[in-house]
Amino acid sequence: MNRYHLVHVTEFAYDGPVSESYNEVRLRPMHDERQSCLSFRVTTAPQSNGSSYQDAFGNSVYEFNVLREHQRLKIEAESIVLTHDLPEPPVESPTLAELDRLSGDRSEEYFEFIAPTEYVPHLPEIREFIGAAEEMSGGEVIGFVQSLSDLIHKRFQYLPGATHVHSSIADCLSIGAGVCQDFAHVLLGAARMRGLPARYVSGYLVPARTAAAETKQEEVIGGQASHAWAEILIPESGWMAFDPTLGGPVGLRHVRIAYGRDYGDVAPVRGVYKGHAGQRLSVDVRVRPALDGEGREQLANTNAAPPPSAPVIERPQQPAQQQ
Repeated sequence: MNRYHLVHVTEFAYDGPVSESYNEVRLRPMHDERQSCLSFRVTTAPQSNGSSYQDAFGNSVYEFNVLREHQRLKIEAESIVLTHDLPEPPVESPTLAELDRLSGDRSEEYFEFIAPTEYVPHLPEIREFIGAAEEMSGGEVIGFVQSLSDLIHKRFQYLPGATHVHSSIADCLSIGAGVCQDFAHVLLGAARMRGLPARYVSGYLVPARTAAAETKQEEVIGGQASHAWAEILIPESGWMAFDPTLGGPVGLRHVRIAYGRDYGDVAPVRGVYKGHAGQRLSVDVRVRPALDGEGREQLANTNAAPPPSAPVIERPQQPAQQQ
């Protein structure tokens, strides 16, 4: 089963009244030859009007504001998505020596996906991973990247809470643990330092039980359904996906939401508000087969906008770490 009904709920609870909340939501599944977004809707409480646009990386962004005074903000994104079989990976790929000859042209054309970023600095500690992966690779680029992904999967402990949403790969490397956001960043750093353009992928990993053909039940899986992996640009083959957290191939259970240089480009919800109050964030994700017992699919109704209120102090909304 590769047709899913996804409901992603983000809720902010404030210690006191806030107002003038301005937000961006990157939660619409991609629609391309590898994946079809059949339906998508965002609703908010308090109610709001919004608009959509595409960012510099081609991601769909929904923006809205809540001007009236409020103490809670709930954002619910609901979608139906169909994932398609990926093409078989090429049997052969260019060698690492050939990559070195191409690196000058590629570093200019794909500069944004090779240059270091705040989350993915180019650290000397990464060179040990690069050397080990080269030895395991058989001298080919695809073998090198797969070896990198395998090394990260084996050497790092998956440990929610070991890092935080703003952690760079330095934190993950120092403690040998992290979550999918960290592991994707480490893979990006190693690939980029070897001259390969690499991009961060934000999305979902559908639980295996829900993806089974015979399932009829909704599964509530909290924020851990929010997932991240990486795509590497392989010469002569295009972008190929690797998931160092899962330790296996990227397939029909991976639902892509957004691309970026790192997590900072693709945070599912980002915003600011005015007020002195602190905030608490909760994220809940529900996944179920997209068709009901009668073969129908339907999304909930949407709502409209509130009246405005007065400003105080502007504060950023707390982003959620991808698990």
